[in-house]
Amino acid sequence: MARSKSSQRWLDEHFKDKNVKLAQQQGYRSRAVYKLIEIQKKDKILKSGMSVVDLGAAPGSWSQYAIEKVGSSGQVVAVDCLPMDAMPNLHCIQGDFRENAILEQILATLNKGNIDLVMSDMAPNMTGIKTVDQARSIELAELALEFAEQVLDSSGRFLVKLFQGQGFETYCQQVRRSFKQVVFRKPQASRARSREVYLLAG
Repeated sequence: MARSKSSQRWLDEHFKDKNVKLAQQQGYRSRAVYKLIEIQKKDKILKSGMSVVDLGAAPGSWSQYAIEKVGSSGQVVAVDCLPMDAMPNLHCIQGDFRENAILEQILATLNKGNIDLVMSDMAPNMTGIKTVDQARSIELAELALEFAEQVLDSSGRFLVKLFQGQGFETYCQQVRRSFKQVVFRKPQASRARSREVYLLAG
């Protein structure tokens, strides 16, 4: 089957991307790690000893980096409906975090009451229909927010990927009702044409 022009353009861009090559050289599972690294440099969201939940973690580059930062005294739980290759010191849970059984498994794995950071780089499978894709991305962000509200420690922080468009402002207002501070980050590692931004709340 012939690829669409947009699919071919994405593939060409992907394989020329310096962050794709850098991730391969440095042993990270995807270029997405450099977005988290930029946010970490600016906001210091990952610290030694923290308990972290990475929603929609596959293929796992955010979890890889989080493990490096929280160290042996911290814990990272990666949750995804897709299977994910194991890595040292990472707890992988395959399943839907909206299900009570998965939530209980996450909390049992962390074996302590306070979760310091919930992060989500989730994005829907894109259809190419902007209104559909935007609605799905906001729905994922809302689910991540509900999860964070349920499990975070009182001083915990929440990092989530958003796409600017319909529902964006309403979602941001929701977050502001639950957190004292909300800031936005657009890492250089995000592709310039992408509408994605990262909301960091705490």
